[in-house]
Amino acid sequence: MLILATGYFIISLILGSLVGLVDESYLEVIASLGMTLHVLIALILIVAGIYTQKKWICGHDVSKRTFLVISVPCPVCLTALFVSCMILASTLEVDGWKVGVLVGIVFFLSVVLSTWVFRSMKKTPEDLGTAMMFLGIFYLMGAMIVPAYIKAKKLNISPIEGGGLDVITLLVISLFILGGFALNQMRGQ
Repeated sequence: MLILATGYFIISLILGSLVGLVDESYLEVIASLGMTLHVLIALILIVAGIYTQKKWICGHDVSKRTFLVISVPCPVCLTALFVSCMILASTLEVDGWKVGVLVGIVFFLSVVLSTWVFRSMKKTPEDLGTAMMFLGIFYLMGAMIVPAYIKAKKLNISPIEGGGLDVITLLVISLFILGGFALNQMRGQ
């Protein structure tokens, strides 16, 4: 896990350093190329999650192999990481490499702490499969939201002028997802 966390730190630092070198006009091209890959990775995550759960139910633990699907950074994640560094650097008005260090530290700590927390929770490969399916669905939502965000950014619409309905819709969907998760947890206990 430390190797994985260090890898994410180094990737964040590199991408943060590239912030000033890449023109923002390339982001739409990168996003349009990445959406197909984004959907493909989402489907792979969902299939790997189902496969992990099915094998666990049959008595076989394949989580050490299927875990690689969730832990290896994909090109879409790297693009999202780069966009995050770019937005954060422009918002805070600091150098990109500093943002890369900040984002890298957050990734490093997140990987290490989440690994420690999940190991202490004694979760099964079935839980890993559930997490993979959840992330796959999250990736599918990302494939829909990112292009809409890029188009909205071009229109320069302030949140007060319009777009409030989109936020409300997203909040309602989030409440349904959280409610389903809570209901599932209550049934399982």
